[in-house]
Amino acid sequence: MAVKGLYAITPDSTDRDALLIKVEAALLGGVRIVQYRNKRSTLNLRQHLETASALAKLCRQYQAIFIVNDDANLALNIGADGVHLGKDDGDIASARKLLGKEAIIGVSCYDNLSRALQAQEQGANYVAFGAMFSSSTKPDAPRATLELLREGKAQLNIPIVAIGGITLHNAADVVDAGADALAVINALFDAPDIQKAAKQFSELF
Repeated sequence: MAVKGLYAITPDSTDRDALLIKVEAALLGGVRIVQYRNKRSTLNLRQHLETASALAKLCRQYQAIFIVNDDANLALNIGADGVHLGKDDGDIASARKLLGKEAIIGVSCYDNLSRALQAQEQGANYVAFGAMFSSSTKPDAPRATLELLREGKAQLNIPIVAIGGITLHNAADVVDAGADALAVINALFDAPDIQKAAKQFSELF
């Protein structure tokens, strides 16, 4: 499964049914990858498991990749396609041992190309750079540049995901600079018409 195209990251939500409706609209619009990420909600472990399981099933229906943020054990328990690891979320080798050689493991590399090269060497399937632009989700995140994407494209052999403040107004520049996938939260899930927004992002590829 190729990491390419529109990569939807779920917004924080305690309403599973509403979240599923939004994600299905995004899938109908052309989302190829969905990451379940829930940092701030008051869901307990059982609710996280139920939400992630429902999202995994939905993604299978649309033949989209389903990734779990941070939690390799949750990814294993629900049969996700893989896990995305930040700098404090464990190492690639442990996730690989747990999830198997077919799992997709992504790594946040922020504004650091050397971290991305190291992740590639350690067996990551893709790396993510960002925040590309100012982002309300992570306002204090390190800022990556379009030049960093260009350098990454020249030196890396695995897909590059760009994240952070990406909108329909700046997305084309990010793709042109070398991003294989665009990770989007607010510009997708806060759009008046999620399916239409997803289609517009997807057409950039």
